[in-house]
Amino acid sequence: MERCKIPIQRIRPAAEADAGRIAEIIVTNYRMNFYPFFRNDQFYFGELNVLDTAKEYAAGSSALQNSYVYDDGVVKGVIHISGTKIEKLYVEPQFQGQGIGAALLQYAVQKRQAVSLWVLEYNTRGIAFYERNGFRLTGEKRIEDEVVPLLKMERVTE
Repeated sequence: MERCKIPIQRIRPAAEADAGRIAEIIVTNYRMNFYPFFRNDQFYFGELNVLDTAKEYAAGSSALQNSYVYDDGVVKGVIHISGTKIEKLYVEPQFQGQGIGAALLQYAVQKRQAVSLWVLEYNTRGIAFYERNGFRLTGEKRIEDEVVPLLKMERVTE
């Protein structure tokens, strides 16, 4: 795993008060990273919105219970882990490239024993990031929502 320069001590369980910030990070990333491939205006600028996404992170929700945020005074990234699988990992675009994503990934591996994830097939930047951080493509592929091609990645054990 690439040595992370950001301390994982800045990562904590997500709280209900983080719901709006988490939603902003997720919606922004979906629009920037996935809209160019799928060009679905109704979904990306209608159905997908901060208010509805924030509701998913209400007190007691499984989304909230399994999410962790990078917080150095401002929540800049979020990771959602289900069992040993990373479900989501997003960093606010303005803060990408600073090691926050690597710190979140390191936290998931070291503290939550995460070993696998699914990545959008078109997300070459994401695939390269995960590979730099000790994950490898398994060759397994699935189609989500009839149009979204995902590739499975697993942690390389040494």
